[in-house]
Amino acid sequence: MITTEIKNKIMAAISAARRNYPSDAKHASSLGITTSVYSAVKNGQTDRVLSDSNWISIARKLGVSLRGEIEWKAANTPAFQYITAQLELCQQSSLSGILCDLPNIGKTFTARCYVQNHRNAVYIDCSQVKTKLKLIRKIAAEFGVDAKGRYADVYDDLVYYLRGIDNPLVILDEAGDLQYEAFLELKALWNATERCCGWYMMGADGLKEKINRSIE
Repeated sequence: MITTEIKNKIMAAISAARRNYPSDAKHASSLGITTSVYSAVKNGQTDRVLSDSNWISIARKLGVSLRGEIEWKAANTPAFQYITAQLELCQQSSLSGILCDLPNIGKTFTARCYVQNHRNAVYIDCSQVKTKLKLIRKIAAEFGVDAKGRYADVYDDLVYYLRGIDNPLVILDEAGDLQYEAFLELKALWNATERCCGWYMMGADGLKEKINRSIE
């Protein structure tokens, strides 16, 4: 049972994330709910609007803990400053970059913080979407593009959307976990959005090994 306190936390996270989307409809689509339900939640309705599974799904997407955990605060470490500066440059100038560095230096935390505070930027955990189909559908869903139709339509709609909005940025974390066909599809998507979209790939040992194998 999702308590009222947790629902209020989720609603606060929804409100905070709204500024990163051009419309309520796009934000609702990224959360996997209808615009009417989104409107009701936005207006403070919590009872019988969403099922517990829907609340859990939204909490997962927005990084809201269902337990009373202490909220992490960002520390302005050299790694945080460096990665944030690179992400800002990639987004503002529609550039692409790769960061392959040591594990546990704050790459993921910094990327998630960046997405929470920058419009049209999305974070993708590639370890959860290793295949081509899952990856492209996930990117589309994060931008609020319909990800449930035919794959060809999802891909084309995503390309059209990325070419039409201001300075989109896609952050690909744990990129070393992607299957080879997913890398090929990323190359196609990169070509289709050249000079229109920023891309930033991150990883540690897995990405390093994949790069070294490709060089060899």
